[in-house]
Amino acid sequence: MKKCLSVLLVLGLGCLAQAVETATPKATGANKPNIIFILSDDLGADILSCFGSDQYKTPNLDALAAGGTKFTHTYAAPLCGPSRALILTGRYAFRTGAVNQDKTGVFTPQQETMMPKILKEAGYVSASFGKWGQLPLMPSDFGFDEYLTFKGSGIYWNTQPKGKDYTLNGKLVELKDKEYMPDLLQKQVVDFITRNQDRPFYLYYSMSHIHADILPTPDSKEGATDKELYADNIVYHDKLIGQLIAELEKLKLREKTLIVYVGDNGTAKGGAAISTVGGKKINGSKGSMLEGGSLVPMIVNWPGTTPTGQVCPDMIDFSDYVPTFAAVAGAKLPENVIIDGHSFLPQIKGEKGTPREWAYVQLARMWYVRDMNWKLNEKGELYDMSGAPFEEKLVSADRTDPVAVAERAKLQAALDKLNPAGGILDDGDGTGRHGGKKEKKKSKKETAEPAE
Repeated sequence: MKKCLSVLLVLGLGCLAQAVETATPKATGANKPNIIFILSDDLGADILSCFGSDQYKTPNLDALAAGGTKFTHTYAAPLCGPSRALILTGRYAFRTGAVNQDKTGVFTPQQETMMPKILKEAGYVSASFGKWGQLPLMPSDFGFDEYLTFKGSGIYWNTQPKGKDYTLNGKLVELKDKEYMPDLLQKQVVDFITRNQDRPFYLYYSMSHIHADILPTPDSKEGATDKELYADNIVYHDKLIGQLIAELEKLKLREKTLIVYVGDNGTAKGGAAISTVGGKKINGSKGSMLEGGSLVPMIVNWPGTTPTGQVCPDMIDFSDYVPTFAAVAGAKLPENVIIDGHSFLPQIKGEKGTPREWAYVQLARMWYVRDMNWKLNEKGELYDMSGAPFEEKLVSADRTDPVAVAERAKLQAALDKLNPAGGILDDGDGTGRHGGKKEKKKSKKETAEPAE
């Protein structure tokens, strides 16, 4: 009899625990890690000292890398609008329509689900502070609980034409005289994490640095040259990240916070012209389909979870953040929707996982798939990437050695399966900047510098 009572008691407690678990909404998010996604603007693989830059010192990011893992084969879209749409939806441009800067702003919340809405079901509060770029509507329309955004890109001071004001949670606010936008963003970030330290949060921190205009920072010396100002902006953005990490440590949130730092596309032409890695220039820059247009630095740091001082060479493309963060949060991905990304949570934990075989990059009607040593584009051109990121060698179409033949077949099969030409196509000028415009002769300004 006592044995039966004990069994009944255990079963009863089990049922009670199950009932409590069922009654407790997922929104409690108990013990779930915070996620901070830091996105620098126009910062490619040739800027951070921990990735080999010859010109710049980024001690706080270097420390973040030393305490975590560097990913050396991370690929963005070559321009910011398509890049950011890819980050937040996990879907390639030919599916969402984000094939150029203008078309990125066309899709709706009914058509595409962004990261904050996915995480909300798992109990996360979310915020978007910084550049919203060419993305449509406002961050709140896609599920962010709080936001601050400004017009255009590279906003620092109210002396800039687009820097007169910003939008904070739906309210238009004037940027004050001598108020520095990056400092204002940082203040919002710290306030957000402080208020939400007892619940899991997702922070999309889209920095102004280092997009043009390259203007003096609060730390710049009077009379600094353009080259010095460029370095000043890199240093100041590194300083802000150091301050953010210090705040997390102060709030005792570091071990429960995953930080992912990455650039949104390759370095802009002006910066790429003066930047080298090991004495060499990276081939290509922002806006191009060369390696330097899309190769960006990524650092992942999650104390106690991410191995320290590691380098991961696995292929990552920008569609991978949605499934990865969903896996971190224990959130469900949207149903009946193709998510192109692959979760790299195992690699974050230092495990082998299942690395993707190739990354896919698209801008306008240009695209390619790239694995560790080869790249095949929409024209059927095969490139030997063994010298990347400094050179890429076009392989003759009639080359018959077994390795090249096998690689061409493998990458072509990947493109055939994706079928970008069967999706939403670019209707712009071919550069990826403009939609709904016929091919036109580029102005001197456009030739010198790709748009935001």
